[in-house]
Amino acid sequence: MKAARVHKRGPSVFELDSIPVPEPGPGQLLIRVESAGVNFSDVKRRRGDAYPFPTEFPFIPGGEIAGTVEALGSGVDSPPVGTKVFALAGPTGFGGYAQYAVSYAATAMPMPEGLTFDAASTLLIAGSTARLILTETARLQSGESVLIPAATGGVGSFAIQLAAQAGAGKIIAAVSSDARRELALSLGAHEAINSSRANWPAEVLNCTGGRGVDVALEASGGTSLADTLSCLAPFGRLVVYGAASGVSSTLDATASEKVFYSPAPNQSILAFNIGGWFMDRPRVAGRALYELMQDVVAGKIQIPRITTLPLAEASLAHNLLEQRKSEGKLVLKPWA
Repeated sequence: MKAARVHKRGPSVFELDSIPVPEPGPGQLLIRVESAGVNFSDVKRRRGDAYPFPTEFPFIPGGEIAGTVEALGSGVDSPPVGTKVFALAGPTGFGGYAQYAVSYAATAMPMPEGLTFDAASTLLIAGSTARLILTETARLQSGESVLIPAATGGVGSFAIQLAAQAGAGKIIAAVSSDARRELALSLGAHEAINSSRANWPAEVLNCTGGRGVDVALEASGGTSLADTLSCLAPFGRLVVYGAASGVSSTLDATASEKVFYSPAPNQSILAFNIGGWFMDRPRVAGRALYELMQDVVAGKIQIPRITTLPLAEASLAHNLLEQRKSEGKLVLKPWA
């Protein structure tokens, strides 16, 4: 089979290698991959950034796949061969950039009628991340305000719509250019700001009459953590779910004093990792994924804009993510 592999950590250099089709182990499925979602977690593992699971090279990235069950491992009797599914690839979210991949049967969800492979490949990581952050981690309440960064990306596109569905009083989208403001507003954001400008936290405060937001998402790292913290209202919750910049975040004395001693105390900084939810709280994560899938099929939630690329262009997909030149979701097509 063909697989897009990186042979050493660092730059986005992939080889389209011919390797044996993997064998499904106990409790696993072999899936013929039709669509493989590209996520920033793939970039982090390729670069060698800090990550909860070890990464051995040569490495096949890709945790989010959709395709057809090809074979069952021992101890598995469903879903049957031929079933269309979307699933988490590999034991720790890797191996999806290939024509075939293994997945634990417990993480595979049969696809309902009306859901395409491309659409399904956006749900498990990007969609579930947005839903679990808002409903379970931040516990966004009706009427509260929320700040969503990278608002036209995979997680952001879902998060805007899910925040609106939850009854958020004000949804502020942060985008990397003025050209993306209209897309964020069309998804349901009430305000859209350009976060590439130095004064963007002041714009967030201005949108909330100086109060700040009740919930803020943060996925860039570096100085963005302190900037986003400065946008929080009293009792606000900041959820960190990534560090796309690859730069460590620190809070200096001024930021720390704001948390504990300013007129806006009682703020929380919460960490989120999607893998931990599916491993440690699978029922909650599975329910969130199922409800999201139902909303998508019913037309209540739109799938992010999808750009498909052949497997041979995995390097391009990673470069587009790192350079913030993509909108919506990138999906690799192993058989193209």
